[in-house]
Amino acid sequence: MAGWSVAIDLTREDEGSPTFVRIARAITDDIRRGRLRAGDALPGTRTLASSLGVHRNTVLAAYRELFAEGWIASEKARGTFVAVEIPDAQPRRFSAKAALAREIAARPGYDVVGPVARERGAGPLALAAEARMRVPLPPRRAASIAKDTVMTLGGGVPDVRLVPTSELARALRRVLRRNAIEVLSYGDAEGPLALRRAVAKMVAATRGVAASEDHVLVARGSQMGVDLVARTLLSPGDVVAVEALGYRPAWEALRASGATLVPVPVDGHGMDVGALERLASEQPIRGVYVTPHHQFPTTVTLAPARRLRLLDLAREKRFWVLEDDYDHEFHYEGRPVLPLASADVHGVVVYVGTLSKVLAPGMRIGFVVAPVPVIERLAATRRLVDRQGDHLLATAIAELVEEGELQRHIRRAKRIYSERRARLASLLEAHLGGILSFELPTGGTAIWARVASDVPVDAWATRALDEAALILQPARQFAFDGKSRSFLRVGFAQHDEREAKEAIRRMVSVLPKRGASR
Repeated sequence: MAGWSVAIDLTREDEGSPTFVRIARAITDDIRRGRLRAGDALPGTRTLASSLGVHRNTVLAAYRELFAEGWIASEKARGTFVAVEIPDAQPRRFSAKAALAREIAARPGYDVVGPVARERGAGPLALAAEARMRVPLPPRRAASIAKDTVMTLGGGVPDVRLVPTSELARALRRVLRRNAIEVLSYGDAEGPLALRRAVAKMVAATRGVAASEDHVLVARGSQMGVDLVARTLLSPGDVVAVEALGYRPAWEALRASGATLVPVPVDGHGMDVGALERLASEQPIRGVYVTPHHQFPTTVTLAPARRLRLLDLAREKRFWVLEDDYDHEFHYEGRPVLPLASADVHGVVVYVGTLSKVLAPGMRIGFVVAPVPVIERLAATRRLVDRQGDHLLATAIAELVEEGELQRHIRRAKRIYSERRARLASLLEAHLGGILSFELPTGGTAIWARVASDVPVDAWATRALDEAALILQPARQFAFDGKSRSFLRVGFAQHDEREAKEAIRRMVSVLPKRGASR
């Protein structure tokens, strides 16, 4: 672009960021402000390096960063230019009828202590002690295979190799240097103030949820958030509606607090809210657990009309909606749909999210957003089981959020995962086209594939583990009734091209004979 020059002062000290990152940030800022527009040419690396007084390799590193995040593109004939579609797509309301809530309701739209607990005169925690002892242990068959030979095509786990470890290490060092006493001492059960503020800003800016730090509790992952909600809001005998195909660990957390779970059918538009309404007319419901953004495991998005009716039904029947938005960041086509919590004017939604899916499963950082009275009770429950989280890690991640490092990582990961999604789809079509059929998901980290009816899908998964050291996830693992269904959930996020090809090779090598016993 003629006359453009990057606005940056490299003489100013900035201990937290390498020079190439500062250059990349400055160019990104100019794109956002409109100083650079889609299609505008950027100067060559030598020219820009000379104008900034830095080594050409520094500018090359900055351009690589911008390319990875999707801000710029390059072609042999044209050089380097601003991408036509920049990565900061704003989310959209799920319905024109769903007005954004200007703030989170001061009081919840349901009874924090349910009718069962009131009738028995005991708190949910005391009543649930025996029920929690009945949680079945997960299967451990895969433990017998050497870890370095096992591959998984299930779930959709993030690739931990993409974690910005250098930036995280610098943030940890800064936090220890500035706030060692604070982060290494006892702190708030709700989580460190810095991360609660960062999460509140993040969900307001990217998800339309008008939260303040007082509406946020930081947990050790979204699973802990679900468990705290269950321990706090449930008593044995309470009825909770769940998706008939869904996330079993959440079900077990709800069951552990004594809930009776009732499955609601799921179709191509998410949970069947009409069926839920019929259920609610037949018996009192205490809560609903739902994954509306990318339904787990099918990846479909809950339809707008169903979202509106679910919120209205919760208000009418005074039950809570536990919205698990476990992978909101990973959306590859169009604008992501705002969560239910964005339109919750009556305080019926308890919103759970996670940064573990964004970063790495070993970094246990999740959060709950809810009315203040609910957060206060969740914090009281948390003090009994965990006292507080990892304040050092949480405060360091807060710095990454505030500095924009987390958003840069998300943009980079989205680009890579989008490419891996396309690659896995191509491999499946090339090698298993007559066996699997699927629609490319608009987001998430996995493909939900229908298996040909004459292929015994459960036998396929068993053979894959026993003979090829490959973990597959058939639909039975997600089915409330435990029955077999001709579907597989196939993850694409954690494998690069070489690994994906090897996983598909193993998958094909153990394909059962068609028509064999299931």
